[in-house]
Amino acid sequence: MGSKLQVIALRAELKSAGGDISGRHRRARWSLPLFATFVTFAFLFATLAPPYGSSPALAVVAPGRHGVAQSVTVAGKYSNGASRDDFSVSEPKAAASASASAPAAGVPDPGTAQAVAYEILKSMGMGDDQYSCLVSLWDRESHWNVYASNPSGAYGIPQALPGEKMASAGADWATNPATQVTWGLGYITDRYSTPCGAWSHSENVGWY
Repeated sequence: MGSKLQVIALRAELKSAGGDISGRHRRARWSLPLFATFVTFAFLFATLAPPYGSSPALAVVAPGRHGVAQSVTVAGKYSNGASRDDFSVSEPKAAASASASAPAAGVPDPGTAQAVAYEILKSMGMGDDQYSCLVSLWDRESHWNVYASNPSGAYGIPQALPGEKMASAGADWATNPATQVTWGLGYITDRYSTPCGAWSHSENVGWY
């Protein structure tokens, strides 16, 4: 009985001093703010993290040997890269056409420079399409004028530069259209394989 009274007296004394006599566990005052902060960060991480298997648009930002390098890849087709000391851009390029067609030239008049060219092309196994390309090409260069000259030094039907190059086809290179045509076709086949190859190059850059 005496011990029971002592317990009652102690509880009364503790209560008067402001103590907790309920026997329940009390949370620390900092525990609730800490739990709220943890939940907030977990929500932000789940919201902002990319889904599995996704490919972000901005792929890499990483330190390189000479500074910070950056690269951007869009749909896997175009790629731009940059760093402090250099810059490069790559993109797909369409292959240039090896040859281009030209308007049909028809059969040339006998005895003309075009007739000489037509016969040489036939002997080389080339058809009317190649002759048409040659006609368009040399119409542009000289209008098939054996004496056509240019301030740059180009001369004759094929506009050889310099004109003296055609001496390899004959000493009469300055006046004979057959000599000029022979030299011109040799130049074309060596450099472009066919007249249509030379015509395609002329169409693209303005010269052959």
